[in-house]
Amino acid sequence: MKYLKYISAIFLAFTLVSTLGCESTSERRSAGEYMDDSVVTAKVKKAIFDEPTLKSSEINVETYNGVVQLSGFVSSKDDIRTAVEVARGVKGVTSVKNDMRVKPGN
Repeated sequence: MKYLKYISAIFLAFTLVSTLGCESTSERRSAGEYMDDSVVTAKVKKAIFDEPTLKSSEINVETYNGVVQLSGFVSSKDDIRTAVEVARGVKGVTSVKNDMRVKPGN
């Protein structure tokens, strides 16, 4: 019986330490903030898709707290400028981070 108490106490301590150790230390965001960012991402993707000079399948869009990150490979520097301008024009975008690259050989 005594050993059962020790084993239970050790198990409980291990579980407690494991649970607290796995807690995220990063900033917590509400469901509304996630929804806002996903709405902004969808609007930017649609705006890029609607721009006839851009190949939207080659441009990736991610949003965090209204900051849009564009990445991928495009055909020219003009495509990069156009995509950034289109993204900046979308309501809800606070800034645009450009990580797009021109395809080698273009």
